[in-house]
Amino acid sequence: MTYHAFHTHGESRPGRWLVTCDHATNTVPPMVGGGTLGLPQSEMSRHIAYDPGAAGVAHALADSLGATLVTSNFSRLVIDPNRGEDDPTLLMKLYDGTIIPGNRHADNGELERRKELCYRPYHAELGRLAASRDDTVIVAVHSFTPQLRGRAPRPWHVGVLHSPPHNALSLALIERLRTEGDICVGDNEPYFGHQPGDSIDRHALKHRRAHVLVEVRQDLIETVARQQFWGRRLAPMLAGALADAHI
Repeated sequence: MTYHAFHTHGESRPGRWLVTCDHATNTVPPMVGGGTLGLPQSEMSRHIAYDPGAAGVAHALADSLGATLVTSNFSRLVIDPNRGEDDPTLLMKLYDGTIIPGNRHADNGELERRKELCYRPYHAELGRLAASRDDTVIVAVHSFTPQLRGRAPRPWHVGVLHSPPHNALSLALIERLRTEGDICVGDNEPYFGHQPGDSIDRHALKHRRAHVLVEVRQDLIETVARQQFWGRRLAPMLAGALADAHI
């Protein structure tokens, strides 16, 4: 059985947008623990394993924008593509109160093996697509849980994460979202900015590429229909924000 660490969709499309989804799936490759990390399906279906709904939103968004899309094909619990290679949270052994049995005794050798199997091929493809034209605009799609265990509910419908001073598109999108009137917008919520070595830092900030990272709350995108709704709704706002930012 051939395993691929990523899926690319719509590469022949002429647009400048590149849509990415780092946490698209909860797949555990068969080469890792025989395809399991020792967790029940109830845990693998949670946000600790992937970003529920994000892949569907990313597909609808890419289709609406006429964009190329690249999605990961491995769970963030196998190895997290949205972390730098030396980040201590690259391979999580405990996440939101859940111990990950298949990671509990993973050593540096196992970490390196997973980098070669999953992490590096995904980033190589993302980097290749981003560099395929001079005016690429990266849109990273994520989703966030309405509430972490023991924490307060999160009120935002959509969050936009950004790091100044390279955030003109993000700020323009925030304004577009706010004008909708029915969207509670998170400005660097529920997370703040970007971390060294994460996907946006690696493929956008370090190359001075236009970019934006969008987070959609998971209870809003539980069905295919809702994922398509949000992808199609975000597309014209992103196009308008790009025009507003004069990028």
